[in-house]
Amino acid sequence: MVRRLVAFIAALVLAVEAVGIVIINVVMGTVVKNQDMSLAGTDPDMMSKGTWVLGGVSGLFLLLCAVILVLAGARDRAPGRVARIVLICCAVVHGVLGALTVGLVGWTAFVWMMVVLGLIVLALVAYGPEPEPQPKAEPEQPAAPAPA
Repeated sequence: MVRRLVAFIAALVLAVEAVGIVIINVVMGTVVKNQDMSLAGTDPDMMSKGTWVLGGVSGLFLLLCAVILVLAGARDRAPGRVARIVLICCAVVHGVLGALTVGLVGWTAFVWMMVVLGLIVLALVAYGPEPEPQPKAEPEQPAAPAPA
């Protein structure tokens, strides 16, 4: 029961994060386009379009992870091999970005990234491989007397 709840909460958090990432990248791309500034001779239109594409791809990736977690929670089964790899990649990205956000954004962003990382890892561990049942030991039979 708890692992379903964790999967659904992690999916909800990833969906909210996907929307936030898309909005942030759209705003940044719009600012770069409106400023019409160049960075080392780079075309501002290409920079703004690249920012929009990055926001879209990042948002789709986070939504894919959310869908994987919703399916895992709805089925109450572990995700498949490819889905686990996708979730592990998402967890690694959150860990790396969490480490970077401490200096760039602040501790609040770091805490948010670590909470999301924790939810993803908790969902992965909760849906880990089931332990194999141990074979029941048969009761010992009394030894038959040796034939004479």
